[in-house]
Amino acid sequence: MSLIERIQQQFKDSAQTKLAAVATMAGPIEAATRRMTSCLKAGGKVMACGNGGSAADSQHFAAELVNRFERERPPLAALALTTDTSTLTSIGNDYRYEDVFAKQIQALGRSGDVLLAISTSGNSPNVIEAIHIAHARGITVVALTGKNGGKIATLLGPDDIHLCVPAERTARIQEVHLLTIHCLCDGIDALILGETQ
Repeated sequence: MSLIERIQQQFKDSAQTKLAAVATMAGPIEAATRRMTSCLKAGGKVMACGNGGSAADSQHFAAELVNRFERERPPLAALALTTDTSTLTSIGNDYRYEDVFAKQIQALGRSGDVLLAISTSGNSPNVIEAIHIAHARGITVVALTGKNGGKIATLLGPDDIHLCVPAERTARIQEVHLLTIHCLCDGIDALILGETQ
């Protein structure tokens, strides 16, 4: 296979994965959008966490809410738990890396808030700890995973929402995660500002 053929195949695989995912994910994405919007309208906040590429997705999501997505609107309360290096490194050094998000949720999270917990495999130990603390504080969890959800799928309660990409390849899952984040942002704006073309 030539390099150009490899590139073309990447595009085809990405498109096919997204089209396959919409059947199972559209409904849960709608539910997550409504839950996040209700939280924000009630004066709550949406926190997001994840590792590596999922950390970048957390920051991307929070930035779209705090600043703007595609339309002008007032800032919305969102926080990426992946950005404060002093907090992250002090918790990792003084306690353990598994607590880097959980301790922030203990400090900042309130009942009625929402946690967007991102893990491609569904097995990230620090995201799992974050979910435990979120539940203890009355915070709804929206889990964004792939590969059948891993351990995270077993932790979710009836009030939580699971957005699981039906794929195994990490790159494809991450591509659908980004699309899902854009769907959430667009849907929140639609619910707050009204439907537009």
